[in-house]
Amino acid sequence: MSTRTDLSLAQRKRQLVSDELTESALQLLALKGFDAVTVDEIVAAAGVSKRTFFRYFASKEDVVVQFLADMGADMRAALAERPAAETPADALLHTVRVPVTTCAADSERALRVVQLILRTPALHARFLERQAQWRDDLAAELAARVGLDPEADLYPRLAAGTALTAFHVVLQRWSASDAAKDPVALLDEAFTVVARALDRPQ
Repeated sequence: MSTRTDLSLAQRKRQLVSDELTESALQLLALKGFDAVTVDEIVAAAGVSKRTFFRYFASKEDVVVQFLADMGADMRAALAERPAAETPADALLHTVRVPVTTCAADSERALRVVQLILRTPALHARFLERQAQWRDDLAAELAARVGLDPEADLYPRLAAGTALTAFHVVLQRWSASDAAKDPVALLDEAFTVVARALDRPQ
């Protein structure tokens, strides 16, 4: 999901291998279930050695965790790029819309990954851990936008947490519909419910 620029040739090669491993693992995990897939199957599908796999990932769970880490980095970058004059509610909507739009653009693949995460307790737990980190990252970015201390003021974390709760609920609803519902439309609907709470009280 991330846009990576200015990488050296060696870094690009590493990224290509990492991406190939990630894609192979996610396809197998979504098809057969998390517990049924072995690392041997992943490396066979990716056409690399087991040693190469462990050079990039400590476990098959870490493949999905890295996918989630990229998602969080993209959201923080999106919030940093929003116009300064934009309201916090609009800025957070456009921030969370980044991964949701990606899901909509490649719904078949994204649906497999989202359902895998939400239906596998170990992965769902890691997803919630990541969301806690995303909340802190977005809160820091939001605090800088509005001139608040993210440690001393409640607003930045509450607003970031509310936006991410909307994001999570949308993924759950979209996943449960087997992608029959439009995730972007669901997100817009969710933000009409929470938008007033997201804008900083005056």
